[in-house]
Amino acid sequence: MTDLLTAADVQLMQGLAQRITAVRPELVNSDASYGELAWNWGRAHAAQGASWVRRLCFAGDDLVAWGWAHLPRSVRRSDGSVKDITGAHLAYQVHPEHAELVDEVIGWFDATADGLERTVLPGAADKFGLERWAAHGYRPDPDGLGDTGSWTQLNERALDVLEKPVLPDGFRFRTAAEAGAEAAVQAHLAAWEASSYSLESYEGVRATPAYRGDLHVLVEAPDGTMAASTIMWLDDANKTVEFEPVGTHPDYRRRGLGRAMLLHGMDRARAAGATHATVACLGAPGRPAARGLYYSVGFREISRDVPLLKPA
Repeated sequence: MTDLLTAADVQLMQGLAQRITAVRPELVNSDASYGELAWNWGRAHAAQGASWVRRLCFAGDDLVAWGWAHLPRSVRRSDGSVKDITGAHLAYQVHPEHAELVDEVIGWFDATADGLERTVLPGAADKFGLERWAAHGYRPDPDGLGDTGSWTQLNERALDVLEKPVLPDGFRFRTAAEAGAEAAVQAHLAAWEASSYSLESYEGVRATPAYRGDLHVLVEAPDGTMAASTIMWLDDANKTVEFEPVGTHPDYRRRGLGRAMLLHGMDRARAAGATHATVACLGAPGRPAARGLYYSVGFREISRDVPLLKPA
């Protein structure tokens, strides 16, 4: 079925992510995880949803493969600029027991985005899928895979033993509910320059069924500035929690705030029932900052993606 993506579709897609996480977590694509789906849908569907179409494939009542095409659109950013996106990007997932359906997803994407430059992020562990993408004319993106490229890795750690978080004097942890909507939005905008995030985005995120206010945490500076923030997405079925996004205000970096916030967040997630945590970051050698932060609190790589490109 092809149609505009809906909130109900996203919940089905999250269910597939949970089922694959239970058996082959290394095959969950970077933009198809439980938390990433909730975050991407919540923050942007109000503004960009008219350019999102999807294909769903079922086996009986179970969703076993899907494609979510992001078609050309204009994105208004917080600095007032407008970014015109002229290509098409595909987020997708196929259950390993139905691996052959990747050809159906690729064929649908090629037909939907005919005449456009097309990008996709299959996982490096999906050898069959990579062979099929290559057979359809998709090639590794040299820029995406370069020393300062955009490829990402997923990192994981157990939550059995955690350090105690330590903040500098005068700083304190807050939840988004305590800080208020405007402060939560400003914390994100400060950390992510020229973002399209807004109060409307925040309300969209809060409305997703996976969102939990007690797992949306911030660090408040002595002057009241929200210096760091993160949202955690709890997958009850697998007892895992996913950090997405994680950001620190540029004026407050290198003070240990991100490290303390991650440790505090993992402690809250463990209290909520999680036994493992995951977080994604850029994996390129020339982009070590986030990776170094996550490694410092015990995360280690479990999978990575392979950016592919097909010219218009």
